[in-house]
Amino acid sequence: MIARLLQAPAFCTSAAGLAALLLFAGLERGRGEVSARRDTGATRPVLVELFTSEGCSSCPPADTLLKELSEGQPLEGVQVVALEEHVDYWNHLGWTDPFSSKEFSNRQSDYARLFGNDGVYTPQMIVDGQRELVGGHSLSAREAIYKAANFPKLTISLQPAASANPKEAVLQLGIENPDGVSLRGGLELWLGVTEKNLQSDVKAGENSGEILKHAPVVRSLRKLELLAKAAGYRNQIQLALDPGWKTKNLAVVVFLSEQGSRQIVGVGTASLSSSSAEK
Repeated sequence: MIARLLQAPAFCTSAAGLAALLLFAGLERGRGEVSARRDTGATRPVLVELFTSEGCSSCPPADTLLKELSEGQPLEGVQVVALEEHVDYWNHLGWTDPFSSKEFSNRQSDYARLFGNDGVYTPQMIVDGQRELVGGHSLSAREAIYKAANFPKLTISLQPAASANPKEAVLQLGIENPDGVSLRGGLELWLGVTEKNLQSDVKAGENSGEILKHAPVVRSLRKLELLAKAAGYRNQIQLALDPGWKTKNLAVVVFLSEQGSRQIVGVGTASLSSSSAEK
């Protein structure tokens, strides 16, 4: 079953003042939650996944929101790490999303089972693998991200290394647990590649005639291995780069997910713009 949630209607003029007050109150509450980290200058990464499609008319506002959160980084004390994942089940309506994949549709279905949902919908935002919400709802998204930032994570470091092959990226990966985070069961280590500054001139379907600009789009996502113990883990990653990707816009995202709960317990990211020749 595929369910679609329509974009929430905009506030009318008479409700604008109330909306502004609610937004201000929510942001002030969120700022208070991370004030201790802001004072020390530390930030915590939060993984934000957005399941979206160029064939869905409700999705562009969610894409724009994630783009603003990840590129502008407006949330103090928080690093938003974005994964924009394009599902393929909207492709039958006249427009085939060039970034869509069955793999992302399957991943979203896995989340639906985890949350006990009857089906899937777009746009859907998942914060740190634990909180789901309609992707275009800015206040709800910010609140969920701030709450997720309050939970400590393992530290994942990614250091780009020199590579003689321009079609390959090499990174040194390290994982530590400086805060003594308590972990439950095995940990899945995931590796993703995202590309920013992507856009499409949509010619058909619900968004026909629109130019859609995206947050960092997931180009590849795979599970590297299952770890019984993550602290002290070291590895060198060799990553093949598709010739159609623009290296200057690429980033690598590595994250740790608890095998049962799918709670994200560690996130690391690195740009590839300085490690490979630009294309």
